[in-house]
Amino acid sequence: MISVSGLGKHYGDQTLFEGASIQFNAGERYGIVGANGCGKSTLLKIISRQETASEGEVNIPKRISLGVLKQDHFEYETIRILDVVMMGNKALWEAMAEKETILAHAEKNFDGERYAELEDIILQGDGYTLESRAGEILEGLGIESEIHQQPLSTLSGGFKLRVLLAQVLASEPDVLLLDEPTNHLDILSIRWLERFLDQFRGAALMVSHDHRFLDNVATVIVDLDYSTAKSYPGNYQNFVRSKVEERDRREKEIEKRETQIADHKAFVERFRAKASKARQAQSKLKAIDRIEIGSLPETTRRYPKFRFKQRRPSGRQVLELAGITKSYGEKSVLEGVGLTVMRGERVAIIGPNGIGKSTLLKIAMGEAAQDSGTVEWGYETYPGYFAQDHKEQIGSHGQTIESWLGSFCPAQGIGYVKGQLAAVLFSGDESEKKLEALSGGEAARLIFARHVVESPNVLVLDEPTNHLDLEAIEALVAALKGYDGSLVFVSHDRWFVSELATRIIEITREGINDFPGTYEEYLARSGDDHLDSQAVLRQARSKKPKARANPGENRKSRSGPSPARQLKKIDAQLVELTERVAVAEARIEALNAQFCQENYYKNTPPEENAALQAEQRMLIEEVRLFMLDWEALEQQGEELREEIEASA
Repeated sequence: MISVSGLGKHYGDQTLFEGASIQFNAGERYGIVGANGCGKSTLLKIISRQETASEGEVNIPKRISLGVLKQDHFEYETIRILDVVMMGNKALWEAMAEKETILAHAEKNFDGERYAELEDIILQGDGYTLESRAGEILEGLGIESEIHQQPLSTLSGGFKLRVLLAQVLASEPDVLLLDEPTNHLDILSIRWLERFLDQFRGAALMVSHDHRFLDNVATVIVDLDYSTAKSYPGNYQNFVRSKVEERDRREKEIEKRETQIADHKAFVERFRAKASKARQAQSKLKAIDRIEIGSLPETTRRYPKFRFKQRRPSGRQVLELAGITKSYGEKSVLEGVGLTVMRGERVAIIGPNGIGKSTLLKIAMGEAAQDSGTVEWGYETYPGYFAQDHKEQIGSHGQTIESWLGSFCPAQGIGYVKGQLAAVLFSGDESEKKLEALSGGEAARLIFARHVVESPNVLVLDEPTNHLDLEAIEALVAALKGYDGSLVFVSHDRWFVSELATRIIEITREGINDFPGTYEEYLARSGDDHLDSQAVLRQARSKKPKARANPGENRKSRSGPSPARQLKKIDAQLVELTERVAVAEARIEALNAQFCQENYYKNTPPEENAALQAEQRMLIEEVRLFMLDWEALEQQGEELREEIEASA
């Protein structure tokens, strides 16, 4: 599908990669990994022709279309959200817009021939379902249907980028180029995206620092390391295993050759003086010269060293939030939220974006005021905070990172400060870097260095992995596992949550679900929709959240129709829906046949054609809604069957 050969990119004396030769095939999903600054995003830009390579070639057949995830939403600010997504399918969008223009001027000058050409383009591209498909993608990414008609400018920055992701998915390209597609998604929308990509038939090239996403989606890992590019079949876990095995093999080869050299040298030393062994000794010396020891693979990967410790243990109760309520204007974010954190707990707070997770942490840290409720920190607690907008947390006052970090440990000398900076990968002259020049990942490492020197006994972290590379995330997880203090954090990174959490707090629109256990135990126990993105989508469409059952509820005390009677009613509704779908689809087919008749557009008055087209669009939408109802009823039927079997 796409091949790159001998590809290289240089910026002055800096080489990102060279000699890269990779074949990207349809049906494969490529996870592109490597240290920050190794050229992952640059590779995508070269393939999409946003940048030029220093050397080598990119071969893309003319018939292949590329879908590139954009980051600039400003050109769409005044456009309806749904239209922004539909614009991703450029050919269909332009054909539909031109068709509407022709219809608008039909009374004065109707171009029937061009109209017929446009209609053919729309029908061939399944254009009359484009709007419903765009809506489904938006809902899957967590943007509810109620706001699809609003302009893009009404959304926050993170949700605007979700719309741009929906746009590229709706474009239905042969090749998807996605740079950090999960950055602004919550766990549910990441699961939906994984399901979408799993069903995508083209090639997908993805840069990501999300372990679980790469494990669930990638079929090939492309590793950019030390100016080289190498492909590994399988997901990220397989890649890590392959890298370890590769290094182990090289170590054993080096050890074997070093042993051979040592044996040869020992022989020479022992028998050099003996005339009868002189020829053999000489032969051994020549053999030593021929042996190439080699070296371990060089790498640009660097792992920061975080050493979190607490200055002293806190009291038994670390934090108590009671009746926390918060609204922004008319929008209620938190309502009567209560939470108690005990010493040593590692509490993960999860839930959809916009549900109030970050707001809750800000209120706990005094960074935002609640409308009502109380915040009480326990005895001898010293919290350290990592904000989601952590660059603002640092500020930019013309300070160097060395002077900024030193201000939090004034009793320590400059050598100590430099040592702490070196541990988080600021070595040498980098300690003189100005705060305002830091990237997101550098700023994150610097804040963690502050927590190292201040030694808080509670860490409150809001999306700590957002700007870190895979190596820094792994180092952070290892350090937090060894931390004796308490941990409260918000994260959409499921691997991060799985590795650390001992308690899960899920914030939903219905309230808080508090689960004492790991993330994997939480999923196994709750049967939560995090593992079924299609169920999430059905729930979002129905707008009727299912009430959680009380585990102690006696089923026999249930009022209303019995499960068997409910099931019988649902079966009848399913039969009726099936018949209605069949009737609607038959009419759609009849209309399609009518539209394809010779000279149809010449012989049919524009107003009559417009009415028939509107009828077809309405029928297509009806079928879509019927199928959603059918899926919901089928799900309810399955649950009732399970209940009947359990009570038998």
